[in-house]
Amino acid sequence: MKTKMKTQGAATALATFAALGCLTGSATAVTAAALPVVNMEATVLAAQIDPRRADNTLTPGAKDSVLAVERALQARNLLDARWVDGYFGTTTITAYAAYQRSLGYTGLAANGLPGASSLTTLGQSRFTVSHVLKPGSKVQRDGYVVNTRTQAMLTETERLLGRRLVLSQGSYNPGGDPTSAGTHDGGGAVDIKVDGMSADTRTAVARALRQVGFAAWVRSPAQGDWPWHIHAVAINDTDQATHAQNQVGDYYLGFNGLANHRPDDGPRIPIRTWEDYQRTH
Repeated sequence: MKTKMKTQGAATALATFAALGCLTGSATAVTAAALPVVNMEATVLAAQIDPRRADNTLTPGAKDSVLAVERALQARNLLDARWVDGYFGTTTITAYAAYQRSLGYTGLAANGLPGASSLTTLGQSRFTVSHVLKPGSKVQRDGYVVNTRTQAMLTETERLLGRRLVLSQGSYNPGGDPTSAGTHDGGGAVDIKVDGMSADTRTAVARALRQVGFAAWVRSPAQGDWPWHIHAVAINDTDQATHAQNQVGDYYLGFNGLANHRPDDGPRIPIRTWEDYQRTH
C-alpha cells in the first residue's frame, strides 16, 4: 500500500512539474511573441537607400523595423532621440557602426550595415529578427574571391542567359582596383568581361543580373578609366564596402551609380533582391 501511495505521489509531482514547465514555456512564448519583429531584409535595404536620398522619405516596408533598431541604439546611448524616426540615414549608419565596434568587430563587420550576429545581439530582450541575411563563406571564381550568395546569384544569371559569365574583378579586394573607388573592397561587387559581346548582348546580361538581384550597369571607356565591362553589386549583401552601399542606394533611386550621379542608363525592370527572386521562382 505504501509503495502504491509513493508511486501515486511521484506521478502527481511529475504532473505538477510538467504543468509548471508548460506554464513557464507558455509565458516565455508569450513574451517572445510580444517583442517587435525586425525584418532584416527591409532594414538592410533601408540602410543602403536612405543615406542616398535627397530628403527623409522612408523606405517602404522598413519603418517599424528601423524604429526598433534605432530605439535599441538609443538605449545604448549611441543615437540621439531626435534620430529615432524610422529613417536609416547616415547618422543611424554611424551609430550602428559604433555599436558593431563596441562588440569588437572591425573592417567589413563594422560597416554600419546590420549583420545577422550584431542585429541579433542588439535585439536581445528588445526584438526578434526575421528574414535573416548572410553573405556566406568566401569562394574562388575565375581566379577571384566572391561569397557564396554572390556565386549563387551569378550561377542563376548564367542559367537565365544560357551562357557562361567570366569575371574581370571580384570582391574582397581592398585597393586592388584604384578606378573602383573602393567598391570591390567588400562583398557582393563584381565586374564581368564583355569581350566579343554585342551591344544587345551586354544589355541582356545587365538585365539578367538585375533580374536576380544585382544593381548592374554596362560601363564604357567614355565613363571612366576602364575598358568595356559590366559592373554589378549584389543588393543586400551585408559585407558591402561603403561605395558599394552607395551604388545600391543610387540604383534604387534611379541613378547610374557613378560619381556624376546621372540617370540610370541600364535596362529598366522591377527592382528586387536575391531573396525576392528566390521567393517567386
